[in-house]
Amino acid sequence: MVYVAIRLGTNPSEAYQRSNPRANAAKIREYEELNNLTGNYFQGYWGWFSGFLEGLTNGGESWQRSIKGRREVWPELRDAMANSLRLGAAASFVGITIGLSLGVFAALRPGSLRDATVNTGAFVAFSIPPYVSAVLLQLLFAVMWSKWFGETLLPTSGVYPAGQQGFDLWLMLKHMILPVSVVAIQIIAVYARYMRASLLEVLNSDYMRTARSKGISERRVLVSHAVRNSMIPVVTVAAIDIGGILGGLIITERVFSYPGMGDFFLTAFDNGDFPQLMPFMVIIVTAVIMFNLLADVSYAWLDPRIRLD
Repeated sequence: MVYVAIRLGTNPSEAYQRSNPRANAAKIREYEELNNLTGNYFQGYWGWFSGFLEGLTNGGESWQRSIKGRREVWPELRDAMANSLRLGAAASFVGITIGLSLGVFAALRPGSLRDATVNTGAFVAFSIPPYVSAVLLQLLFAVMWSKWFGETLLPTSGVYPAGQQGFDLWLMLKHMILPVSVVAIQIIAVYARYMRASLLEVLNSDYMRTARSKGISERRVLVSHAVRNSMIPVVTVAAIDIGGILGGLIITERVFSYPGMGDFFLTAFDNGDFPQLMPFMVIIVTAVIMFNLLADVSYAWLDPRIRLD
């Protein structure tokens, strides 16, 4: 279905003509044959998929090249995937850790001032679109900071400054602070609300009252019973979110000119670059399936009542 949607939505032959206006009919026909675009959709898909599998064994060398400059697809896709994983992993770690902590903090005193504060803050943070928070942070730490102190505090684009040679951990982390913050704000808001709602439900359950009546300390009841069982719905959401992160954080990456999977996809789609789009989609589908499977398996560890045959 994805293959058919891309062929219908981008019209690879016309996209090739737009990118290569001097290409004659023979060149266009050659491009269509190389990318299995001449037959029906079933023949085209299996022809493309067999070539894709062959490319997995030789580092993508047998994959068809991009329509822009005849570039190899895998090196660019690999770098974009590494950048998105780095950004997504950092934002997920920060966001999930803080979000879960705030959810627990609020759920322990329902109806209190801290509960209202966490709920209100999460609602406001979730209501701010990423492109708004991204622009606001850029204005604050680059434009306004430069007016106040004569220089920008944090960079607002890219992984490294232009002309950078070699690996520099501190410089890379400095460039990641703003995009990670934008993504983490949304994650914190979501997981704080999920954790609060899930934990409140567990705290009011019968087995929690039974555990307390046995004289188990409140800390042990909270850690061993409440939080662990509250994580089941949270893990489901986390698995879906983390699987989707590999697809790139499209808005954030585009605003910060961050060369990740989201930016890779938008560029490839704008160009109608079929050789780039299809490997991208296979990676995304595989990631979503694998992380959903991981979530299902993790249920058995989180809830002893669940047994996997």
